Amino acid sequence: MRHRKAGNPLGRNPSHRRAMLRNMVTSLLKYEQIETTDAKAKSVKPIAEKMISLAKRGDLHARRQALAYMKDKAVTHRLFDGLKDRYLDRQGGYVRIIKKGVRKGDGAPISVVQLLTSDEREKSGKKKTKKPKTTAGVAATPKKDTDTKEREKEMNLEQS
Repeated sequence: MRHRKAGNPLGRNPSHRRAMLRNMVTSLLKYEQIETTDAKAKSVKPIAEKMISLAKRGDLHARRQALAYMKDKAVTHRLFDGLKDRYLDRQGGYVRIIKKGVRKGDGAPISVVQLLTSDEREKSGKKKTKKPKTTAGVAATPKKDTDTKEREKEMNLEQS
């Protein structure tokens, strides 16, 4: 039976997989961008977002939970002191995955995993303005300028 076996094993045993994901999350939070395969990127994204959520909480227990996962004190301090301010008024969606192409050697699909920046947060927060609705049943007709109206009258008079 496969009880509690959800998730992509990524072709590794559990200890190797956990170590690899810890290193990737640490690198992502340190450099704010990493390049990896699509499957690994999809596995890293929820873990990185959880670390940012812990930083937003900001209490001692959250800091210790992040330190227990990441193992790099400098990156954890940077996350809790600097990076969390970027995401305080955002509710999720801190990480973006962009498809890059295929790797030349083995043809594996490659993606770039990025942390969103503060200016991208502002762009996504803007709402589109709606056009005013026209009255029901009446179609809006474009107004013709006076010169074209006069020409039409002259043409009608000439034809009759």
